Amino acid sequence: MHDGCAALFDNGKQIADKVRMMGFEGMSMPEPLKIRCSNCDGDFLMQTMVSACPACNMVYAVTPCHAGSPDNVMPAGIGY
Repeated sequence: MHDGCAALFDNGKQIADKVRMMGFEGMSMPEPLKIRCSNCDGDFLMQTMVSACPACNMVYAVTPCHAGSPDNVMPAGIGY
């Protein structure tokens, strides 16, 4: 059940769960996004809708509808 692009999420875990439920976790980003990790303060390129920082394994998620901006990417937790 897809509710379009109107969904609002309170945290990255909700986004990761939704994206995984829809089977989009491995979907490529339209353009890789440079993300500053909130856990280790390192930078990495987010290349799929659910990606982990290679330095510390903090998982980040974004919905396909909002994948065009790093402002929409939220942390879901280490190893989540």
